[in-house]
Amino acid sequence: MTMTVEVAKLRIARNLYEAEAALDDALRRQSQLMTTLVEARRGTGVAPFTGQEALMRLAKLQQSMLSAGGDLARVHCRLQDVGRELMGDAGGTTPTAVLAAAVDVSDAAQRAA
Repeated sequence: MTMTVEVAKLRIARNLYEAEAALDDALRRQSQLMTTLVEARRGTGVAPFTGQEALMRLAKLQQSMLSAGGDLARVHCRLQDVGRELMGDAGGTTPTAVLAAAVDVSDAAQRAA
């Protein structure tokens, strides 16, 4: 199965953006859970260290997600380098630039319709 370079760039850009957004969303949801757990502990009047192990594991999970976000940022940077190497282009082939251009073209096409 073959794929054009343009299609590959668009797919990579879309998937990279979605992966970055998913990490951010996971961190946000985990933070909400942390807040809810602490509020529940305080609001119900249970012992101060009730659920402490769960809170510690959640904090460890958040740290892992932050680390994964750093790794994904390095993937993004490396993909930018690959785009420049393959296309000899200083800006237009990066995943972010490709996605932004695709959104701009899509928006313009919808407005024209």
